[in-house]
Amino acid sequence: MFANGWETHDDAPIQLTADGADWAGARMVNCMRLLLAMSALLTLVTDPRSFPDSGEMVWPLFAAYVAHSVWVRVLTLLQRPLAQSKWMHWLDVAWYTAFVVLTGDSRSLLFLFFFFAILSSSFRWGFEEGARVTVAATALFIATACLVDANVDWPRLLLRSSFLLALGYISAHWGESKVALNRQLVLLRDVSQLSNPRFGVDHTMTRVLDKTRAFFSAKSCVLILRDKETGVCRVRSIQAGRSKQSVHAEAISARTAEPLLALPAHQLVTYSRPRWPHWFRWSESRVSYQPATDVGERLTDFLDGDAFICAPVSLRRSEGRLYVVTDPHTGSKADARFLSHIVAQAFPVIENIELVDRMASEAASQERQKIALDIHDRAVQPYIGLTLGLSAVRNKAGPTNPLRDDLDKLSAMARQAIDDLRHYAGTFRRNKGQRNTQEPLYTAALQQQTAQVKALYGVDIAVDAAPNLQINDRMTAEVLQIVREGLSNICRHTLAQFGALRLQRSAGWLHIQIENVGASAPVPAFSPRSITERVASLGGRVRVHSEADGFTSVHIQIPV
Repeated sequence: MFANGWETHDDAPIQLTADGADWAGARMVNCMRLLLAMSALLTLVTDPRSFPDSGEMVWPLFAAYVAHSVWVRVLTLLQRPLAQSKWMHWLDVAWYTAFVVLTGDSRSLLFLFFFFAILSSSFRWGFEEGARVTVAATALFIATACLVDANVDWPRLLLRSSFLLALGYISAHWGESKVALNRQLVLLRDVSQLSNPRFGVDHTMTRVLDKTRAFFSAKSCVLILRDKETGVCRVRSIQAGRSKQSVHAEAISARTAEPLLALPAHQLVTYSRPRWPHWFRWSESRVSYQPATDVGERLTDFLDGDAFICAPVSLRRSEGRLYVVTDPHTGSKADARFLSHIVAQAFPVIENIELVDRMASEAASQERQKIALDIHDRAVQPYIGLTLGLSAVRNKAGPTNPLRDDLDKLSAMARQAIDDLRHYAGTFRRNKGQRNTQEPLYTAALQQQTAQVKALYGVDIAVDAAPNLQINDRMTAEVLQIVREGLSNICRHTLAQFGALRLQRSAGWLHIQIENVGASAPVPAFSPRSITERVASLGGRVRVHSEADGFTSVHIQIPV
């Protein structure tokens, strides 16, 4: 049971990508088109009496259609986009109309060729395009019969046009089911592949919500979860047309979240604001539930929309609901069920990512404690002993001893080393919650790396890192490793004395640019293999730009 006599509507054009499977289907369709064209031509050659009312133009017409089919076949083999455009089946409709005109109007059996255009458009583009081709083919068939033949055989024309219209509609409906199933499978595959632990829970959750919103062509997608132990409620919301930034969970009060969590557990719901006052009904589910109209009205007002579908989310540590705010009268019972499949496919994986991330953070915290103790025991204590020994030697030296000043400098250097080691051990000992929130983690790490490069190799690296990169610790570790490899390449493979490092984030991408000023010598083309492999594992790309004076810039883009 669901509200307002729902029907499935999908106004968004169904665009299939031209990957290997799509081109394989296009090759099959074009092979069948060529087979039909050659069959018609061979029939005319072997038995001209098959088309008794055809004129002399039928020969060049069939030959031209064979040439057209060969041309489309070649475009498909070359993977030209035109071969998969909508123009192909509309050109077929024009050809088949000419066939009917030249081979006997309503009495011609070649009207059956229209079904090829109907099937290819329906199973390629869905119901709307298939229905257009069906109506156009039927109208052209009737029009050619009425205009060409003065003595129209109305019973035969009516039977054939009805048969063409009915079977074409059924084909368009089945084609829509096939296209919708492909889109659903693509979405389920995407939400599974988006789960890269390096990006963290926020990034993965944002991508899943955005993919879900785009699939339903919805205005927004809202996820609300309540912790089973503490009762804390958190909400994530993504809107159509927003920037591709990771959406962080925001805590809200239990009173604010109560309307969104008031629906019964395991209930799939689809609701559209009624055009006139009446009772609304909820979708079929394992639990029967039929509340009053004001509940749906409150939810639509809260979600700032006129219609929505939602499915329950049940995880190990939390429970809640996923809401998709759609256009009025576009949701359906099938949409609600598929939304539950998305939840069952994606959210357990996301919960596992969160668990792995928490385990990794705890392991890193324990490792930091161990490293801090090791630094204190193996590095700080020997320096303290060295300081005491230097102080004793300095006290034995008389006022006129020429080594007195050198001993003072060594003692000061040892004390400075002790302070640095203690500060370094303290940064390891601090956990994430104690970290200074005014300064991002990567800023201090980049400064330390560039300082080491300058001290060891004499290369001065200017750092320009945006303060709002919003990347988690695991992604930060990957970025620092990429930067470390890039700076190492500058020091080991170039004579540059100056360089620059820039990090910024825009449009859902993290941009890293590593530059070095050349030594007035051209640089041969190269690709940093280790950096490229590491970036590729993160789903990013690398581009190298070199100039004649030796200036080299490595551009890195990573989706975040």
